[in-house]
Amino acid sequence: MPEQQPYEAGRAVAGTGMGGAMDLAASEATTLERTPGGPEGPGAGGAGPGGVGPAGKPRSLWSDAWRDLRRNPVFLLSALVILFLVFISLRPSAIASGNPLTCDLAKAQDGSAPGHPFGYDGQGCDVYTRTVYGARASVTVGVLATLGVSVFGSVLGGLAGYFGGLWDAVLSRITDVFFAIPVVLGGLVLLSVVTSNTVWPVIGFMVLLGWPQISRIARGSVITARQNDYVQAARALGASDARILLRHIAPNAVAPVIVVSTIALGTYIALEATLSYLGVGLKPPSVSWGIDISAASPYIRNAPHALLWPSGALAVTVLAFIMLGDAVRDALDPKLR
Repeated sequence: MPEQQPYEAGRAVAGTGMGGAMDLAASEATTLERTPGGPEGPGAGGAGPGGVGPAGKPRSLWSDAWRDLRRNPVFLLSALVILFLVFISLRPSAIASGNPLTCDLAKAQDGSAPGHPFGYDGQGCDVYTRTVYGARASVTVGVLATLGVSVFGSVLGGLAGYFGGLWDAVLSRITDVFFAIPVVLGGLVLLSVVTSNTVWPVIGFMVLLGWPQISRIARGSVITARQNDYVQAARALGASDARILLRHIAPNAVAPVIVVSTIALGTYIALEATLSYLGVGLKPPSVSWGIDISAASPYIRNAPHALLWPSGALAVTVLAFIMLGDAVRDALDPKLR
C-alpha cells in the first residue's frame, strides 16, 4: 500500500483520469486557469478575444450589445431623430413660437410665407406650428402605450411561463381571444363612445389589445430561461420563486421583450394617427398628426402642403423607431454575432 503524502495547503491534487493523481503547485494550477485576455496575458488591460473584457472578466450581453450599437450608423441616425422628437415634444416652443390653435381664415390654403415655411391649412392655421406641436401627442401615446403593454404583458407572460399548469393554459386561451380582435375595428367600437380629448383613452385601448403579443414573447423567454443550470442551482439552494424570477430569469429573458417593444412603439404611433384620422382617437382641439392629415385630405389638390408635412413627420417618426428596433435586435441576438 503506497505511503500517503501529507496534505499541504500550497498544493492541489488533480485526477489524471487513469486511476492516478497529478500533483500541481498552487501557482501552476492558477496559471492553467488564466485566459489569454487576463491581467497577465497578452490581452492585459483591454478586451481580449472570445468576449473577455478588462482584467480578464467576460463581457456581458448588454456590454457587447452597447458596443455594437455605438458602431451601427443605423442606430446612431435613428437615435438622433428620436432625441430630436423627444426634445420638441417637451419644448415645442423652442422651435415654434406660434400658437397651434390660432387660425386666420383669410390665409386658408396659402403657401409658404416668411415665418411660416410650411404654409397654412384649410382653416388658416400655421402648418409648421401644428406639425411641431403634433409630435407631443404622438410621442406621448407611443411611449406610454409601449410601457403599459411591456409591463402588463411581461408580468402575465412571465408568470405563465414560470409556473405553467392551469395558469398557463387559461392565459393562453385569453391571449387567443384578444388576438382575434381586429385592432382598428376594436378602436372604432371602443373609442367611438369616448368623449374625452385626452390621450388616456387611446393609451388604455392600446394596452388592452397590445399586451398579448408581449405576453407570448415573455412566456417563451421565461420557459427557455428557467431550464438553464443556474436556475436549477438557485432552486436547489432554496431560493424563493420571487428571487429566481427577479434575480435570475428576468435579466436573461428581457432582451426579446425590449426588441419587440422598441419596434412596436413606432406601430403605436401610427395606430394613434390612424384612429385620429378616423375620428375616434384624439379629437379637436387636441393637436395630432392624424387630425391634421384628416383635415387636409379634402384639400389635397388645392393645398397639398397641408397634407405633406404632417404625413412626412409621421412617416419619419415611425421609420426612426422601426430602425432603432432593428438595430437593437441585431445587437441583442447572439445568433447574428
